[in-house]
Amino acid sequence: MPKKVLTGVVVSDKMDKTVSVLVERQFPHPLYGKVVRRSKKYLAHDEENAYKVGDVVEIIESRPISRRKRWRVVRRLEEGRHDLVERYFLRKKRGE
Repeated sequence: MPKKVLTGVVVSDKMDKTVSVLVERQFPHPLYGKVVRRSKKYLAHDEENAYKVGDVVEIIESRPISRRKRWRVVRRLEEGRHDLVERYFLRKKRGE
């Protein structure tokens, strides 16, 4: 079975060898058809501490590295997307 690959934005790099990646997905509501947005944060392994807040990265499933860390960062797709991070923190502050 192939490993899952997700794309998201780094929202925290304060941990050693770990980044927090926010992944957003969109899907139509099964009954009403409205497009619903859901987001989830994943802890991903970053061996060289190379990725910073605002980087858009690709993460892949891996063996368990720690209690909550089961993903590895594969590569950087974009860098410096602080607008996405600001939007996340504004939504978090509003309580969404």
